[in-house]
Amino acid sequence: MAKNYYDILGVDKKASKEEVKKAFRVLAHKHHPDKTGGSADKFKEVNEAYSVLSDDKKRAEYDTYGRVSEGGGGAGGNGGQGFEGFDFSNFSDFGEGSSFDLGDIFGDIFGGGRQRQKRGQDISVDIELDFKESIFGVNKKIVLNKTSVCDHCKGSGGEVGTSFATCSTCNGSGLIRETRRSFMGAFSQTKTCDTCKGKGKVPREKCKKCKGTGITYGQQEINVQIPSGIESGEMLKVPGYGEAETSGVPGDLYVKIHVKKHPKIVKEGHNLIMDLNLKLSDALLGAEYDVETLDGNLKVKIPEGINFGEMLRLKGKGVPMGTAHRGDLFLKIKINIPKKLSKDTRKTIEELRKEGL
Repeated sequence: MAKNYYDILGVDKKASKEEVKKAFRVLAHKHHPDKTGGSADKFKEVNEAYSVLSDDKKRAEYDTYGRVSEGGGGAGGNGGQGFEGFDFSNFSDFGEGSSFDLGDIFGDIFGGGRQRQKRGQDISVDIELDFKESIFGVNKKIVLNKTSVCDHCKGSGGEVGTSFATCSTCNGSGLIRETRRSFMGAFSQTKTCDTCKGKGKVPREKCKKCKGTGITYGQQEINVQIPSGIESGEMLKVPGYGEAETSGVPGDLYVKIHVKKHPKIVKEGHNLIMDLNLKLSDALLGAEYDVETLDGNLKVKIPEGINFGEMLRLKGKGVPMGTAHRGDLFLKIKINIPKKLSKDTRKTIEELRKEGL
């Protein structure tokens, strides 16, 4: 039978997010396993209920189907597998006079306190492309001002050729354990060693360029491959080219694309469309036109009797789709009607009108 999360938290089905949060705080305090009369199973059940009812999407799915399908803790989900996916950081204040981070405490108790590798900040840049570049793709050079891994010591923080000694602070483990006290008792937390930055070793001689940090700040030029058919406003993610982080992994670079409009051609999906202006006589009798396209000048045969608004299709002259296929280029026919006619021309047209043309 599916669990009733509202009953577990003791709230009404119409309860607000704040009411759900308040009920969770009270019950989490009551059933914490380290308290007298506490229960790990009950505590997990309370957490499972809160993880669903505090999330708008999961709550809507639970209200509709009585369960949550995407590991949200619903019936048939993975709610009983622990606390690895739950964020306790929102509950750093559990009541008047208390001030501690439940993320630290519950992480150590339930195995969710594993050290995460530090990660540098993401950065973003904007670049402008010509219309043709956006259609066929292009390799763009971008100059960034950011922190990068030191090219002298390769991020080790030690001078080239120096040896490394075991960190005396953490005894080579890269981690140190801190004990913190709260009204629930004493709790231990494992954190990265500040001396060796988690490496467990320190250089006997620090790098002269980065002063032992393993990172430097300055300009870096990178090449970004822009794929064919990209749209204005799209964002490209370039992993690992964000800000560097000491003893961690760099963030990512996000490139926002801005495409200049073409004066004659527009893009629709994988196809291109442009107007082709014809003289009236050419529309009636047919002709051959030189058309300037993104592939250069192409000769296009105009069939006789073509109508205004008709489309001529140039197969395979549109947007590339992979390496072997392309969309098409469509020429939309416009017919130029002369505003002034010579006497001879008017006489000729009047004769044509008599013939029913």
